[in-house]
Amino acid sequence: MRRLVATEVERSLARLERAFGPASSRTEPRSGDRAFEPDEVARLYGKRAARYDFESRLYRLIGFRIDRYRQMAVDALALQPGATVVEIGCGTGANFPLLERAVGRAGRIIGVDLTEAMLEQARRRVLLEGWPNVELVRTDAASFGFPSGVNGILSTFALTLSPEFDAIIARGARALAPGGRWVVLDMKMPDDWPPWLVRAAVALARPYGVTLGAGVRHPWDSFSRCLPRSWMRELYLGAAFLAVGVAGQRPS
Repeated sequence: MRRLVATEVERSLARLERAFGPASSRTEPRSGDRAFEPDEVARLYGKRAARYDFESRLYRLIGFRIDRYRQMAVDALALQPGATVVEIGCGTGANFPLLERAVGRAGRIIGVDLTEAMLEQARRRVLLEGWPNVELVRTDAASFGFPSGVNGILSTFALTLSPEFDAIIARGARALAPGGRWVVLDMKMPDDWPPWLVRAAVALARPYGVTLGAGVRHPWDSFSRCLPRSWMRELYLGAAFLAVGVAGQRPS
C-alpha cells in the first residue's frame, strides 16, 4: 500500500512539473506575478468569506499546521491581561479566541480588514462569543492610523499581500509601547524547493491573492530597520515564517 501511495505521489509531482515547468535554478517574479490591487484583494476575499475558515483548515491535509502556527504567533506577542492589540488583516476573526485568552476582558482587540464580507464573519463570531472588547475597522492597512501605545500588533497571512508592507510595519512600530511587539506569520519563498514546485504552490494559493512577488517580501528585514530587536523563524520547510520585532524604550 505504501508503495502504491508513493508511486501516486511521484506521478502527481511529475504532472505538476510538466505543468509548471522545470524552470531555471532560481524562481523570480515575472510580469504576471504583479501584486493584487486592494480592490482586487477585497473582491477575492469577498467571494471566499463564507467558506474561508473551512478552506483554511484543509491545509492541514498537506501538513500545514495552521492552528499551531497561529498559536505560536499569539504567544510571540507576549501579551499581558489588559493589553491592547491590533490585528492587521483580521479576516473572519480566526485569531480572536487566542487573543481574547491573552488579553482578557480587560484588554482591547482592534481588528482591521479591507473586506466587508470577512468583517461580517468576524462580527458574527464576536456576537456569538459575547466579546465586548473587540473593535472592528474596515480600511486598507496602508491607510490605518495605529493608536499610540499599543502593546502588540499581529498579522497572519495578510501583510505580504500589500506592496506597502514596509511602510505599514514602520508606522506600526512607531505606535508600539516600550517593549511592545510586532508579529507577522506569513508565507515566503522557500530557498530549497525546486522552482516548478514553488510555482505550483503559488498557483494553488493565487485565489487568496498570493503571488511570487508576495513571497519575496521580507517583513523581518523591515523589523530590523525600525525596531531594536527582531528575529525570524522559518516554518513548513521554509515556505512560511514567523517574524517578531520588539520596541525599545522611548527617549526621555
